[in-house]
Amino acid sequence: MRAVRSSLGLVVFVVGAFASVPALAWHHGGHARFGVFIGGPAYWYPPHYYYPPYYPPVVAVPSSPPVYIEQGQAEPAPAPSQSNWWYYCADAKGYYPYVKECPAGWQRVAPQPPS
Repeated sequence: MRAVRSSLGLVVFVVGAFASVPALAWHHGGHARFGVFIGGPAYWYPPHYYYPPYYPPVVAVPSSPPVYIEQGQAEPAPAPSQSNWWYYCADAKGYYPYVKECPAGWQRVAPQPPS
């Protein structure tokens, strides 16, 4: 059983080696090479030079100076216009719109702020 397994492994190895010959021949310009390699290479290549990543230069654009807008003084409340009148009825002793009709006529009164 052991001999069958050894010979089967040898057959697989030889078939694999011959199957890879066309690939090796194409890679080496039509020349096939056979040999046994034991150990590591006799010399070491220096590591490849690494190019650092390229970062474009930073462009700083100065900002414009701040613009200040001066606020004017607060305007005083407008004086009551002529259309803001209260109407008083002396007969009913009340103001419009609480009194709807005034037979003697309405008296125009300047509005008074609440106290």
